[in-house]
Amino acid sequence: MPTVEYLNYEVVEDNGWDMYDDPVFSEAADMDLDGEDYGELDVNEGEYILEAAEAQGYDWPFSCRAGACANCAAIVTEGEIDMDMQQILSDEEVEDKNVRLTCIGSPAAETVQIVYNAKHLDYLQNRVI
Repeated sequence: MPTVEYLNYEVVEDNGWDMYDDPVFSEAADMDLDGEDYGELDVNEGEYILEAAEAQGYDWPFSCRAGACANCAAIVTEGEIDMDMQQILSDEEVEDKNVRLTCIGSPAAETVQIVYNAKHLDYLQNRVI
């Protein structure tokens, strides 16, 4: 069963961290953060990451659940996430910036690291509902 290690973008921003720095997840692990802000999710085969987070009782951002907005956007820092058909992200955002939508995204590796709540990034702001 794939495991997704997650970190809330707001925590990254509040601490002035660079989410692409290797130690950012280690630093978060050392901080005694709330489970909503940092932790690990087991994601069942065929389950979307957003669904897995909700099953754990987390209230992650989303709106459309159909890949048509950027509310549930996350940045993949390790591993890979497969997405169903989405119509909102550019090829550059998916391929170069590693943006994925958690409402239609499932882990494609045994271990995945994401920074969720990435809707706050400047280049995604105009696609948040």
